[in-house]
Amino acid sequence: MLYGLLLTLFVLIGFFIILFVLIQQSKSSLGLGSIGDTQMLFGGSGGQNFFQKTTWILGGLFMILSFGLAIMKSSYVQTRYIKPSSGTAPVVQEFPTQEAPAQAAESTSEKA
Repeated sequence: MLYGLLLTLFVLIGFFIILFVLIQQSKSSLGLGSIGDTQMLFGGSGGQNFFQKTTWILGGLFMILSFGLAIMKSSYVQTRYIKPSSGTAPVVQEFPTQEAPAQAAESTSEKA
């Protein structure tokens, strides 16, 4: 339950990081920030301080969540697939083998 919630939050933060990076006005002509007039919408600076701070915060949350999800997943795999050993070696049970009929006939003829 908690893992699914954190994974959903992780995906949403990743989506918002992509959105905020594309909205930021770049120094070149690339990115979506140069398409519209962002200075009218977000004030004189075009909201660049807001976008940069938000991108840094979202990036930090993204890294923290990815680390947390990795720890949760590794502990889940260890508890599910690796059973704690009791300190003794596993018991191997050997079953008696049956000889094929041809081999049994040869072994009885050699004895006689």
